Amino acid sequence: MLPYKRVLIKLSGEVLAGAKGFGLDMDVVLRICKDMAELAKAGIEIAIVVGGGNIFRGVNAEKLNLDRAQGDYMGMLATVINSLALQSALEKLGVPTRVQTAIEMKAIAEPFIRRRALRHLEKGRVVIFAAGTGSPYFSTDTAAALRAAEIGAECLLKVTKVDGIYDKDPSLNADAKLLKELTYEEAIKEQLKVMDAAAFSLCMENNIPIIVANILKENTLTKILLEGKKIGTIVHAKKE
Repeated sequence: MLPYKRVLIKLSGEVLAGAKGFGLDMDVVLRICKDMAELAKAGIEIAIVVGGGNIFRGVNAEKLNLDRAQGDYMGMLATVINSLALQSALEKLGVPTRVQTAIEMKAIAEPFIRRRALRHLEKGRVVIFAAGTGSPYFSTDTAAALRAAEIGAECLLKVTKVDGIYDKDPSLNADAKLLKELTYEEAIKEQLKVMDAAAFSLCMENNIPIIVANILKENTLTKILLEGKKIGTIVHAKKE
């Protein structure tokens, strides 16, 4: 028995840069996509939302003397580049994939249409949701929570470069403690930076568990979604 039949994977853009720190490391992209291909072939319905931080982050717009809304649109375009790279890698592995964008780009992707996305998932295609929510001032985490609710995902799996949610920033505090389990309320109250409050609230309202784990560790996706192992941090309604 698979722990989840339909999942939304929120993939950090920074992860796709690998050791380069900027742009795309296609070796990293291919390694991640090999795990996703294994999940798809096992019968898991997969949707993906990818960030754009390896190319441009809208929240950095002010530092560059750009208007915040303009910066957010630039960040949305960065997520489209990443989405097309993921699509190319998945299709080379024999996985049918569709990219849907929140901002219409007819020449390169489908517009986001919920019913069409659901049909793709039912047919075993991986669906990549690009361009965030299509509106500025919303993060790709919020876009992931929104799309997860819209497609009826049973889990939102956020994979980044950290092992899960800590009680304090592990890069600044050697004594930071990994939290294995949290409620939505605790995550919002503690203002944990791993996701924004809007994303946590959307998942809480729709009872979608959030798992935060490290994608750079070997077979993270398959261990969680095929083997049912408890890795990283889970945020849900009630502690067991």
